[in-house]
Amino acid sequence: MTTLKDRFKQGRDARKKCSRGDHASTGKVNRDPVPLIKASSEGRVKSLVELRYGRMLVSPFTFYRGNALLQAHDLANSPNMGLVSPICGDCHLMNFGGFATPERNLLFSVNDFDETYPGPWEWDLKRLVASFVVATHDLRHGNSVEEAVCHEVVRAYQQTMLECAEQSTLHTWYESITYDDLREQARKNALEHVERAIEKAERRTHAELLPKISERDAQGRLVIRDDLPEIFHLHGSTTLLDADDDWLRLPDWQTHLDKFMREYRSTLQADRRELLSRFRVQDLAFKVVGVGSVGTRCLVALLTDEQGFPLFLQYKEARRSVVASYFKAKSRIKHEGQRVVEGQRLMQSASDLFLGWGTGPNGRHFYVRQLRDMKVSAEIETFDADTFTAYGGVCGRALANAHAKSSGCAALISGYIGKSDALAEALYKYAKAYARQNERDFERFQQACRKGRLHARSEADFAADYTP
Repeated sequence: MTTLKDRFKQGRDARKKCSRGDHASTGKVNRDPVPLIKASSEGRVKSLVELRYGRMLVSPFTFYRGNALLQAHDLANSPNMGLVSPICGDCHLMNFGGFATPERNLLFSVNDFDETYPGPWEWDLKRLVASFVVATHDLRHGNSVEEAVCHEVVRAYQQTMLECAEQSTLHTWYESITYDDLREQARKNALEHVERAIEKAERRTHAELLPKISERDAQGRLVIRDDLPEIFHLHGSTTLLDADDDWLRLPDWQTHLDKFMREYRSTLQADRRELLSRFRVQDLAFKVVGVGSVGTRCLVALLTDEQGFPLFLQYKEARRSVVASYFKAKSRIKHEGQRVVEGQRLMQSASDLFLGWGTGPNGRHFYVRQLRDMKVSAEIETFDADTFTAYGGVCGRALANAHAKSSGCAALISGYIGKSDALAEALYKYAKAYARQNERDFERFQQACRKGRLHARSEADFAADYTP
């Protein structure tokens, strides 16, 4: 039987293939980012690609968030210890946050799994530390904060992975970060942010959302309100779908939704299928989300129970993972929605009550979750330096929990990292260098937009086109 000591040694032995210092390398960055950005836009709604670019133009930080494919390309063939397991694939600091468990407890964890796929755990950690350096520049915190937060992320990951290695498999499986934990551990300057996040999450219910995005139509039916460019009906006068879009040739969304819902229900466990059966769909609209996902197919459905109380479900298109494009790994899963759902279930200690998947019109793959229910993200623009650094530690801890659970190899990873600052120093060098590369890529992206190679438009541009 392999002992814990043996597994730690196996991790240390992996340094012979890939030393911890090797992770300072930025990878394959001698390339033009524009063709890769264009490639990541293929298959999206054409008019909304311009909105995606408009959001990416806001700052180097939004640019970084908007294009996970670029960094995946750069990390291809970069050194790694040789352990392949499910990873997030787009692990920047804004893809962490709070959400409700089925028991209505508020947890903090990784909360975006669109790019999840088997890959090196180092890719997630590198994208995370680099995102903190890019954000540090965006928030103008200074070089001392840049170094402190990078080391805090890696040290938290390192310490948590060691703890996971030494505890039972079941303990690791159930491990979670609750907001009560964060409240108890927060320093005075961070406590206000935790309390505010809890209060905000408690208000973010379906009932609270109903009057904000819905209304009664002329016939008295409850419908979702168009709010360009964020929400619009597929066949309405304000649709942003292209004139030749295949979905515009669908005469009746209800027929297609009924077929989708039957498949989706089959991916839920029995008690949740029973719960879903108590709701009826009232309306369906297109919803534009995020930065990196803009232009992909995303729908929101308004359902109500017999008493008229609402449930909002989000149907989000699941495309091929950017990790799969640049890292060869075996995967038994052929449905991209299933890939997202199973990756999320494996990496989180608890997941959305209605998390499932299905196939939409013309064979597009989707996954389903609740819309906004008790979900909160960090308001990093309000963080002072100490709070920002502490947030880095929480993200590092959450990522280690996710990797330990998904891989079952916490001891190997911990043995590889060791107890020194060797990996933290290497990843700080990586993050600084990659942040500079990101700024160069952002400048080339700006130039491409100015010269017409790419076309960008803001939310205000879209809204103005449809203002009476």
